[in-house]
Amino acid sequence: MNTALQRLHNQIEHLAIQAQQFDNAKWFAKNRYIQSQPSLFDRTVFTTKSLQLIDYVNEIKSVVEHLPPAEKRHVYAFALRKVTTQIEAILKVLKSTSVWAKENKISYPKKKKVYRSAVKKIVQSSHDLYQELSQNHEFERRLVEMIELRKVQLNNATSAQSSALNQEILTLHGRLGRCRKAISATEEKIQFAEKQQNR
Repeated sequence: MNTALQRLHNQIEHLAIQAQQFDNAKWFAKNRYIQSQPSLFDRTVFTTKSLQLIDYVNEIKSVVEHLPPAEKRHVYAFALRKVTTQIEAILKVLKSTSVWAKENKISYPKKKKVYRSAVKKIVQSSHDLYQELSQNHEFERRLVEMIELRKVQLNNATSAQSSALNQEILTLHGRLGRCRKAISATEEKIQFAEKQQNR
């Protein structure tokens, strides 16, 4: 598993702990309106129907564990956008904990505001940077294929064609070199984002 996705998994595990603590505190026990609802969230956000926050975190885990390959950019990006929406929905509930604590006269540790931005940043990093990395790898694959094709053509080429093909191969190698530099740069961005997250 790549490092950014591992980081996302770790953050979701932390979210699960928060959700379990929230459920254990029985925040919804005195709320008749919530108790009358079949689900805590809109069905467009979660397919889960439950009054337990942990059940929704488990749905997020399932989505992340079954993410499509990054090469399928549109489907991959859609799945990550869904994860972002789901995480933000749960964080909104957790952020409101202090309000319920006041209403129910129950003491509950105040969560740092940094938590929400941290999770959001990780999801965005995973989405944006890995999409960029996937695109660069796809360009790299295509360039390698084009170079190999030109080499095959070179074996059956005339002198005049050989000169043109050699020039094309050189140009493609130049593009391949720039593409690989871009891949390295994106990987460095991912590492930098993770270091920032660790601060």
